[in-house]
Amino acid sequence: MRIHTLDAEVIAPGSLEDVFRFFQDPANLARITPPSMGFQIVSTDRNMRRGLEIEYRVRVFGLNLPWKSLISAYNPPHMFVDEALVSRYQLWRHRHEFRETTRGTVVTDHVDYALPMSAPGEIAHPMVRAQLNQIFSFRQKALELHLGKLIDASGPVIR
Repeated sequence: MRIHTLDAEVIAPGSLEDVFRFFQDPANLARITPPSMGFQIVSTDRNMRRGLEIEYRVRVFGLNLPWKSLISAYNPPHMFVDEALVSRYQLWRHRHEFRETTRGTVVTDHVDYALPMSAPGEIAHPMVRAQLNQIFSFRQKALELHLGKLIDASGPVIR
C-alpha cells in the first residue's frame, strides 16, 4: 500500500474557538465541498466527539457512493482526526489542527491516503490528485464565504 499525503493551510479571521466550532460541525462540510460532489450527511447524530461515526453520500466520477467516518481523536479547540471506515480509499486519515496567532487562526489539514488495488490504483492517482486539488481549492474559496476573507492560504500540496 502506497501512502500519499495532502497538506493545506489557511489563516482564517476569527478566534480559535469560533473557527474550530465551524469545522467541527459536520453540516458545514457540505458548505465547503464542491456542489458537483452531491455531498449529503445521512447520520442524524452530529454531536462531535471522539468515537462519533458519521455517514455521508458523495458523488465521485458520476457515482453516488457511501462514506463513513470515525472521529478517532478529538481535542477541542485544537485538533480532531477523521478516519474513513467506508470510502473509495484503502486509507483516509484527515487530521485537522487549529492554532491561534496574532494574525488569525491557522487551520492545518494533513491527509494520509492510499488508493485501493495497489498497482492498478496508483495508475488512477493523477486523476485522484487532480480531484483532491480541486476539492481543497474549492474549500479555501468557500471558507471565505463562511469565515471571512482568509488572511493567507497555501496548498493543497499532494505527495
